[in-house]
Amino acid sequence: MKRILYTLIILLLFNHTSVDSQNLPIWLTHDEKIILNEEYFSSREDQISSVEFTAPPSSAVRTMAEWEEIQALVITWTSYPTVLREIVKHAKLECEVIIICSNENTVRNYLSSYGIDDTNITFLERPYDSIWMRDYGGNTVYTNDIDSLILIDWIYNRPRPNDDVLPQTIAEHFDIPLYSTTVAPSDLVHTGGNFMADGLGIAFSSNLVLEENEPGNPYGVTTKTEEDIDQIMNDFMGIDEYIKMPVLPYDGIHHIDMHMKLLDEETLLIGEYPQGVADGPQIEANLQYVLNNFNSSFGTPFKIRRIQMPPDNGLYPNNWLADYRTYTNSVFVNKTILVPIYEEQFDTTALRIMEEELPGYKVIGIDCNSIIQSGGALHCITRAVGVSDPLLIVHQALEDREQDNNDYFIEATIQHKSGIQTASVFYTTDLNLGYQSVPMSFTNNNTWTALIPNQASGSVIHYYIHAEANSGKTMNRPMPAPEGYWKFKINGLTSTFEIQNEGVKLQMNEIFPNPSNSITCIPIHTNKNLKQVSIELFDVYGKLINTIHQGEMSVGDNNFFIFANKYASGTYFVRLKYNEGITSRKLIIK
Repeated sequence: MKRILYTLIILLLFNHTSVDSQNLPIWLTHDEKIILNEEYFSSREDQISSVEFTAPPSSAVRTMAEWEEIQALVITWTSYPTVLREIVKHAKLECEVIIICSNENTVRNYLSSYGIDDTNITFLERPYDSIWMRDYGGNTVYTNDIDSLILIDWIYNRPRPNDDVLPQTIAEHFDIPLYSTTVAPSDLVHTGGNFMADGLGIAFSSNLVLEENEPGNPYGVTTKTEEDIDQIMNDFMGIDEYIKMPVLPYDGIHHIDMHMKLLDEETLLIGEYPQGVADGPQIEANLQYVLNNFNSSFGTPFKIRRIQMPPDNGLYPNNWLADYRTYTNSVFVNKTILVPIYEEQFDTTALRIMEEELPGYKVIGIDCNSIIQSGGALHCITRAVGVSDPLLIVHQALEDREQDNNDYFIEATIQHKSGIQTASVFYTTDLNLGYQSVPMSFTNNNTWTALIPNQASGSVIHYYIHAEANSGKTMNRPMPAPEGYWKFKINGLTSTFEIQNEGVKLQMNEIFPNPSNSITCIPIHTNKNLKQVSIELFDVYGKLINTIHQGEMSVGDNNFFIFANKYASGTYFVRLKYNEGITSRKLIIK
């Protein structure tokens, strides 16, 4: 009864037609701010449906990463039909598309008029308030990594009651449990555009999640400390490391999907402005905070890839006449990634970057000039539902390495609830000649290993992992393989251990002591002051163990030190890199 009462209050205050309500921006409207108070949100305990669980799951849980396999993409058919049409056109080739709509025939006929049939499309006629499915849709979570599919629903930070219950619709449609953070002490306000997970227990958000749950919040939730929020996210979603960053000055909604995206477990795609412009300084400060305080789930520094935040008629968001254009607000749909585009002179570079970072994926640009005016793009209006039986392959891609005449060690975690029957690594040094395969061996704890045979210096090795479950299900990683792949290069060592380039001479002298089991000196000489010199420690398998130095180097002799007793005994390589030049020396740790 309370839900009905407050819905009527909202409709009266809005004084909008149903069409107007469908055009709600991603931010709070003036009328919504009026009703954003504890009275509206205090009714939520009476709104719990029969399909919801308000206590956390009893089993260990894992939040799905966005690049994992999905069975459906969900959208709400409201305004911006040209954008929605293009999403449906491409997504239905990869998975089922669920369309929440008010009239199935109207949408079906519209799509048909553009040559899009209803194959792989399901229409659900339900009430709704807005298009911003990312923010109010449920999160895909698995019990025990890969066992059972469930959805997790937070308290939506908008007084939009029809949107707020759509996760129940999706849970009922797929007949899967829905867990919600709606009842104290686990009541939590959160929004999907401000959340990104790596699939292995690390997640990112802006400090908006802290602000919306702090004392005096208008949502009626009990006050939450950061530790409280971390515990709820761990209990419901399996988040072990929850990284939060200051909000940006000009991104009015403070959602991280407007300026960053996880491309895989260790690669962050970061939106970049011209130096000193708009949110650029705060984005860079946040990034440096992350890099200085956190590692990827592999225990190594995050890799950073940058992509332009394109201007709007030459203006950026620090000028309030400009839209907040972004390419990071893109969405994975199995072997396709949908990318917002705006203006060809900028789009061409952005799409090329996506293709380089995600080889084998279909990179599809969709014009978002209309919808970006309301504060969001493609990621903001879509929600994925993961498959019910994921075959999970986790692997840290090999880095470029120096020739040492050893084979190349491949390790992956591979899981399916029926167990894994076989796994293989496919590799080639020439994509035109096709792949060869080597079988992987099970070791322990879902770990599988293999060796790619040693290749000549200068070779570029492309590879992917294929696995088959006992149930017969198969999966590749990267998912678009064999068109998609990881790659690494075999560099030949120079006899002089130096880099010479355009008048720069950078030399790594003998490391001492070597072998070592204590403090170890790495002497470097340069004839010029240099910027962006890196010194890194790799193990014999090419895995980055430590970044010893990253940044400037003064003319003359420079000594850098590591404590060898911090590392396991074995063979390592110290790599010196400047621009395109690379050289290495071997280090033995006893």
